[in-house]
Amino acid sequence: EKTENTKVSLGWLIIALLALLAFFSAVGKAQSVRKIESVGFTVSDMDRAIDFYTRVLPFEKIFDTEVWGDRLEHLSGVFGARVRVARFKLGDETLELTEYLTPQGRPIPVDSRSNDKWFQHAAIIVSDMDKAFRHLRRNKIRFASTAPQTLPKTIPNAAGIRAFYFKDFDNHVLEILQFPPDKGSPKWRDLAKTGKLFLGIDHTAIVIGDTEESLKFYRDALGLAVAGGSENFGTEQEHLNNVFGAKLRITGLRTREDGIAVEFLEYLAPRDGRDFPKDTKSSDLWHWQTSFAASKTDDLAMILKQNRFDFISGGVVSFDENALGFRKAFLARDADGHAVRVIEK
Repeated sequence: EKTENTKVSLGWLIIALLALLAFFSAVGKAQSVRKIESVGFTVSDMDRAIDFYTRVLPFEKIFDTEVWGDRLEHLSGVFGARVRVARFKLGDETLELTEYLTPQGRPIPVDSRSNDKWFQHAAIIVSDMDKAFRHLRRNKIRFASTAPQTLPKTIPNAAGIRAFYFKDFDNHVLEILQFPPDKGSPKWRDLAKTGKLFLGIDHTAIVIGDTEESLKFYRDALGLAVAGGSENFGTEQEHLNNVFGAKLRITGLRTREDGIAVEFLEYLAPRDGRDFPKDTKSSDLWHWQTSFAASKTDDLAMILKQNRFDFISGGVVSFDENALGFRKAFLARDADGHAVRVIEK
């Protein structure tokens, strides 16, 4: 009888533990981000940016407004800020650009390289690399790669991918990318059948110093999941990044809901990339922000503070008038200095 009672007690204990695990799993999901709502950066001239992103690239402008006041100052960390914000769609994905009318920030350093820690880009999927490259050349874009590159069979997880880096008028780096039939989301293959050339944003890539440290922010704190990885090297990768001897550990991460992904670029060689400037302001043109949608911004802010990540904002800022398309938001920095905005609609 005693043995039977012990079995019953163990059974109830197991059930209780499973229920507790389910509870904490549900809590974790509630606190994690849902998806990347947009990716964007600071520009020097919004009218020129609108021309570039709607004429050279076929984004559709969907939002254009000016915002100022103490709430913006507390969110951006920039005193006296007055900004013009425009949002653009390409496929299902959103690009958000911000011009600081006051105070103006600093330009991207002219000697920036793809292995500097402030490097970030948005990867735009195309259905035909050669046609897209000819279109960009006709519009006199600035080169970042020497030419479109096809990654070789010696990199199994990336073999057959075609890619090219280029710059807008402010020297923000963008990528056009074409997947072979056996790689990438089926979504891109379906969209390619529509005959469109530029299809949408697949991911935003950031240069990091240490993959495991960056996972503590994006996976452990924000709740993203590792979706895959690759170790890229060789002349094609060198000429894509325009960095001699480039050897990268690449890690892809995805949110719970489908959409734009995050890609880590850890340079195993060369290791001479410069650190993110500690005095960076949101008004500086190298400021990018990856904007995550969440259900509970306050909970996520508390998690990031407990883990001692740096904040740009003074805390969670409420926007009662919904001027920017969300009710609450905050800006924080990852382990390397990249800005992340968490919003609650």
